[in-house]
Amino acid sequence: MVTEVRRRWRGAVELTVAVDGTAFRALAYPALVGEPEPGDRVLLNVNAQLMGLGTGGYALVVALPDRLPPDPPGAGTDRDEGHVVKARYTPLQAIVRGVEEPSSPHHAAIAAADTLGGMPVVTADLHSALPAVLAGIHADRPDARVAYVMTDGGALPAWFSRTLDGLRDRLVGTITVGQAFGGDLEAVTTHSGLLAARHALGADVAVVAQGPGNLGAGLPWAFSGVAVGEAVNAVAALGGQAVGALRISDADPRDRHRGISHHSLTAYGRVALVPCDLPLPDGLAAPLAERVEAQLSELSVRHRIIRVPSAGLDEALRASPVALSTMGRGLDADHGYFLTAAAAGRHAVGLAVQEDQEQPAGQQRDQ
Repeated sequence: MVTEVRRRWRGAVELTVAVDGTAFRALAYPALVGEPEPGDRVLLNVNAQLMGLGTGGYALVVALPDRLPPDPPGAGTDRDEGHVVKARYTPLQAIVRGVEEPSSPHHAAIAAADTLGGMPVVTADLHSALPAVLAGIHADRPDARVAYVMTDGGALPAWFSRTLDGLRDRLVGTITVGQAFGGDLEAVTTHSGLLAARHALGADVAVVAQGPGNLGAGLPWAFSGVAVGEAVNAVAALGGQAVGALRISDADPRDRHRGISHHSLTAYGRVALVPCDLPLPDGLAAPLAERVEAQLSELSVRHRIIRVPSAGLDEALRASPVALSTMGRGLDADHGYFLTAAAAGRHAVGLAVQEDQEQPAGQQRDQ
């Protein structure tokens, strides 16, 4: 039973629920289950608690059995609101309108689009890189238009991310792709999501990363971030400029994530089949910098290693409107990780400025 409605952010409500006298922290998505109120009975999924999972730590509300949500608009009709089904064939599948559909106001632009026109795209393994990448972008160009393309390797609902809610003023929009949903725009694939970032949202730079919650089994190929390499391929196929945010650390207790994480070595070294830019900031702590340099040979065969000045990036990171945290470690505990993500943002926005300067007058992208 719901005993307290605690706080809410876009698309989500945090609750306290009592189960046989034990209090649980729970999360409900009103668009799926309706608005919970104190006294409501709730059907909960508590697998995260049983498994001791770290991300979020919530029981998830499956239903309010005594007060079901209203039917979605268009139910029983031709559903002009959309035909794209996400979280398909699960009890909580969501029907959304994709940017690709004829009923979308962006359909004509997406149907006519076949290229990103050189737009820089930062690809990142973890959701926690997003605010750091944005800090690097806006440190040099505060007015840059940035779109976030959220893939489905982690959380499927964009509503789960409090970080994303706190970054709304820094983004022109979020596009949820694949099985992910809940963004400002919906797209079927990463490719059409990238086209929407460019042609529907008028982005100068896009960031591609999974939602919160990386799934990994400790093996080189068994982690959801492997999709970063596929994102690089998608950017190249569409005529964009891929900028890889390397995952590095000198604080992770697991040796496979020390220096350049094996996630980045696999995604960029094996999965990405085309060259991209891999920025590294100056000013990394000496032991970390030495280990990273020793690993670069695995990546420099195909990719361009870009040295990026870090002046001003620390200040930009500390001014982030949301707390910086990766695997429970904040900015000072894992400074190299966040600094590298910010360097990727700085390099990407530099490419965007260069691209705009090279465009003939009157041919800048639609805004």
